[in-house]
Amino acid sequence: MSTRPTVADKRRSFQRLHAEGCFVIPNPWDVGSAVYLQSLGFKALASTSSGLAWTLGRADNSITRDAALAHLAALVQATDVPINADFENGFAHEPDGVAQSVTLALQAGVAGLSIEDSTGHAQTPLYDEEMAVARIRAARRAIDAAGGDALLVGRAECFLVGRPDIEFAIARLKAYADAGADCLYAPGIRTRAHIGAVVRALAPKPVNLLMGWAGELSVAEIAALGVRRISVGGALAKCAWAGFAQAATQLAREGRFDALANGAGAGNLDALFATPRRP
Repeated sequence: MSTRPTVADKRRSFQRLHAEGCFVIPNPWDVGSAVYLQSLGFKALASTSSGLAWTLGRADNSITRDAALAHLAALVQATDVPINADFENGFAHEPDGVAQSVTLALQAGVAGLSIEDSTGHAQTPLYDEEMAVARIRAARRAIDAAGGDALLVGRAECFLVGRPDIEFAIARLKAYADAGADCLYAPGIRTRAHIGAVVRALAPKPVNLLMGWAGELSVAEIAALGVRRISVGGALAKCAWAGFAQAATQLAREGRFDALANGAGAGNLDALFATPRRP
């Protein structure tokens, strides 16, 4: 009987994935979608805060820390690949609170986690750089205190909160790298020029690119720009919701069942999920 990888095994594997090349790290929104993505051969998975929130009937950025931690633990236990946590802003404002949250996420077994610099407040959507850096440092200290084998991702949310300034984003990411972030991430950048600028400015640290839309760039083209990993955020969850909404809306408004023909085969899903998985 094969032995499942330990958390330490997963973290070592995750570190190796970031050492060279480019890999896709798709975002499941529940245990079933995580198991399915693993079955397709993806080497690592990342949670999605929006995808989780929608399964709970909540808007993005409105779930509790406890809900996020329970979700992460479930993903870790259900899969044999590294799990990276979309950990929002650490579910805390002060650095000490971020450190506490990070410690709890590590106890859930994640191989890596990201900390955003967004505040959640419309008037001041970003922490000032000094506070943002202090929060990354606190996350770094928490990871090091737990053994240092998990990966820390620093996120600059500038492009998502109405400040699409590439030089501003790069300056922030450089500061996060200096504060101990292992991988850097500016969700919202889309052009080859912006992607290349971020990769060059942060080399040799790995860069994550969000491809949460039907973009023109392929994985091969993104890899050629020097990106180390590619995530899709809540995009796969949106695709699932689109299929559900189409079938449900047709049933409610037209009294028709045609869209149900697009459903996945129950036999295939049962066969996939019948494989025993031990906690």
